[in-house]
Amino acid sequence: MRVGIVGYGNLGRGVEAAVRQNEDMELVGVFTGRNPEEIKLETDNVRVYSVNELENFQNGIDVVVLCGGSATDLPEKTPLVAGKFNVVDSFDTHAKIPEHFEKVDSEAKKGKKAALISVGWDPGIFSLNRLYARSILPEGKDYTFWGRGVSQGHSDAIRRIEGVMDARQYTVPVDIALEKVRSGENPDLNVREKHTRECFVVASDGADLSKIEAEIKNMPNYFDEYDTTVNFISMEEMKKNHSEIPHGGFVIRTGKTGFNKDKSHIIEYSLKLDSNPEFTASVLVAYARACYRLFKEGKTGAMTVFDVPPAYLSPFSGEELRASVL
Repeated sequence: MRVGIVGYGNLGRGVEAAVRQNEDMELVGVFTGRNPEEIKLETDNVRVYSVNELENFQNGIDVVVLCGGSATDLPEKTPLVAGKFNVVDSFDTHAKIPEHFEKVDSEAKKGKKAALISVGWDPGIFSLNRLYARSILPEGKDYTFWGRGVSQGHSDAIRRIEGVMDARQYTVPVDIALEKVRSGENPDLNVREKHTRECFVVASDGADLSKIEAEIKNMPNYFDEYDTTVNFISMEEMKKNHSEIPHGGFVIRTGKTGFNKDKSHIIEYSLKLDSNPEFTASVLVAYARACYRLFKEGKTGAMTVFDVPPAYLSPFSGEELRASVL
């Protein structure tokens, strides 16, 4: 399967590494909005091209993995590319997924291509676990906790603010809320009660710090519903203390069964990640395989992880999976 990567930040580098771990895939090229000559890949004999050259590869790429940010990049780029290529993206602004889906679906169907959107671990793997748990325990409550870890999407959204040179945003679960859920108390929790957000920002010289802080705290869909702290630091401190990108989290479903609903159950799925972008990239690559398989079967338009048979993620045959995994 021939893969193209659009964007070469942390996520794009992660996709390059993930493709190398899958023997049924090859990397055709990386396409960037930056100067291609300034980017050096880890994969031999693969070139970096201007994103404007992507259109020339319609017959040479099976799936394009889009590695941009959800704030401003993917909402425009995914529909545009989906009209000409099979695509996978990691759009993660939960409130805007239905809108994004409709736009991508329209363009992909016009181009008779397949598009998998909002692929990653949340939305993505966590979404699947919420679906499974809710289906198994129809009477119960869902809880999702993220962190403590760096959110790529939220960090990218801060970096888009005028006067910001670099930023990291940590999502932090509220311990007392997590303990109540695990103990079976079934609390009603709003978003503010479940998480806090910690931001570390490097501002340019002369930037209006109070304006940047206000813009962060009032940003809809990202920070406005959370208790958020903003810390302004130097670039040296950023590189020293915030160069890693760990993350993780928990999906929990509590529920009752029995004629008298007297049996309590807790389903919990968790992730602990050394590298948020590298893990997300690995999920994207597995779903790129599924996207291409669905396309070859005649499927076109937008899809999510809910529409993908689990076996389509694996390079192994159904017979091999039944013998070794089932």
